[in-house]
Amino acid sequence: MTSSSLELSSQLLVGELLKRASHQLPDGEAFIYEDKRKTFQQMDDTVTHLAGWLQKSGVEKEEKVGFMMKNSLPFVEITMGIALSGAVGVPINFRFGSTEVDYIVNQSDVKLLFIDAEYLDMIQSIKNSLTHVEKIIVVDAAGELPQGTLNYNSIYEKDVTYIPCETLTDDDPCFIMYTSGTTGFPKGAVLTHKNMCQNAINHIYESNIRRFSSQLICAPQFDIAGMLLTLKTFLLQGKTVLHRDFDPVNVLTTLEKEKINTVFLVPAMWNFLFQVPHIGDFDLSSVKVCATGAAITPLEVKKRILHYFNHAMLADNFGQAETTATTTCLTGEDALKKPESVGKPYLNIEIRVVDEQMNDVPRGEVGEIVYRGPTVMKEYYNDPDATKEAFKGGWFHSGDLVKMDDEGFIYVVDRKKNMIISGGENIYPAEIEEVLYQMPEILECAVIGIIDETWGEAVKAIVVLKPDHHLSEQQIVDYCDTKLASFKKPKVVEFIDELPRNTSGKVLKYALEKRSISKVSERTLER
Repeated sequence: MTSSSLELSSQLLVGELLKRASHQLPDGEAFIYEDKRKTFQQMDDTVTHLAGWLQKSGVEKEEKVGFMMKNSLPFVEITMGIALSGAVGVPINFRFGSTEVDYIVNQSDVKLLFIDAEYLDMIQSIKNSLTHVEKIIVVDAAGELPQGTLNYNSIYEKDVTYIPCETLTDDDPCFIMYTSGTTGFPKGAVLTHKNMCQNAINHIYESNIRRFSSQLICAPQFDIAGMLLTLKTFLLQGKTVLHRDFDPVNVLTTLEKEKINTVFLVPAMWNFLFQVPHIGDFDLSSVKVCATGAAITPLEVKKRILHYFNHAMLADNFGQAETTATTTCLTGEDALKKPESVGKPYLNIEIRVVDEQMNDVPRGEVGEIVYRGPTVMKEYYNDPDATKEAFKGGWFHSGDLVKMDDEGFIYVVDRKKNMIISGGENIYPAEIEEVLYQMPEILECAVIGIIDETWGEAVKAIVVLKPDHHLSEQQIVDYCDTKLASFKKPKVVEFIDELPRNTSGKVLKYALEKRSISKVSERTLER
C-alpha cells in the first residue's frame, strides 16, 4: 500500500466505502436493477474506470459534475465515480423544468453533465445557456446523438488509468444538494465526504440495521435520502434492489421475492402501498426496519405500517438537506407512544431550541431548532451571505420551529415559514409566485398550501387580475407547467379582488389559509 492510499484509507471518503466493500466481499451481491445483478468487485471495476475517465477528461479536484437521472445502476456508478475522482457531484431533480435546471447547472459551475436519454430534448433546448458545461453524457441513448453529446457506454470502450487524489480529505466537498430558500432561489448545500459517511453510519446505528442487511430503494436517488441509502450498501455490504419508479405492487412483490430487510418510503408512498387491495397476501416477514421521512407521518399511516409489517421496527426521520438529511429519529415503541413527535437527536448531533437572541427556550415552549455536528453542511455554494446568516452564533439555523418535551422529544410546530410539503417534496411559494408574476395579466398573487388527502398538501394560487384582463384556471396551470416541476404547479387557482395585507404591506397568508379552510368546510356541509 502506498503512502497516498494509506492516507486516503484513513479518511471518511465516499469512494473509499466502495473500495473497502469490494476488498472485504468482492463476490457479494451489491445491486440488483431490473435483470442486472452486480457484485461489489464489478461495481468497483466500473466506478474506478469512470473515475479515471473523468480525470482523463480534465475534471480536477472539486470541479463540478452534474447528473440528472432516475434510479438505475448508472446512477450509482456515476455518483460513486465522481466521489472517487475527487470531483464534486451535483444531483439534479429530474422533475425540474428547464428554468430550474438552467439555474442550478450554471450556479454550481457544472463542467460535465450526465443525463438520462429522456431528458435530452429539454437539455438541448437550454444547451446554449449552460455556459460552463463542456460535455453532455447520455445514459441509455438510442441512435445518433447531437453534436457535443456522448454515449455513456462509450466511456468504457477505451482503457484509462485512475489516479487516487492524494490531497482529498473528508472535509472536502463531495456533493452539492440544491434546496430552495424562502426567496424562491435554490441554494446549494455543500456536503462533505464526512457529512455523507457519518450520517449514513448514524442512520444504521439509530435504526439498529445489521451488517449484510438487504434494502429496497424506490425513493428518488437524487434526493439526499436516496443518496444516503445508496451509501449504506457499501457500509453494510448487503444487497440493494433499485426500482426506477415507485409502483406499490412492484414494491410488495420485491419485498417478498428478494427477502428485503429494510425499506424507506415517504409517507405518501406508504399511503399508496396500503391502497393495494391484496396487500395481506404478500409475505412481508423479512422486513425488519420500515423507515420514513421527508414529511410528517400521520398516526394512521404509522399504525398501518406496524400492522402489515409486524416483524419490523418503524424509524420516523426528520431533518433537511443542509444537515445531510436526518437530525432526529423516532423509533421502536416511541413511534406510537409519542406519535406527534419526530423523536430525539441522532448520535453526535447536538441541538438547541432557541429564541431570536439565541437563548435556550424552556421545555415545552416554541423556538427554532439549531444544530452542530459532523453532519452539518460546509456552506452554501457561492453564497457567503446566506452561509453567514445560516451559521449565526456558531450553530446552523434550520428555520424550523419546534418544542421539546421533558423527556427530550422534539415536536415540529412549523416546517419553515410558508413551506408546502407535497408527497415528501419541499415546495416554496415564493418560487411559484415569481413565475406567476411573469404573466402580464396578473396584478398580484399569493401561493399557499392546502390539505390534500393523497399528497398531504397541494399548491393553491390566489390571483388578482389586472383590470379588464382575463385568465382561466387552466391557463395559469398550463403556464406554470412550462416553467416549473409538475409537483410545484398549482392544483387549485382562486381569483379574488384584493389580497389581505398588514399595515406594512405584507400579504397575510394565514388569513388566506383560514379562508381556504372555511371554503372547504362550507362545501362539505353543502354535500
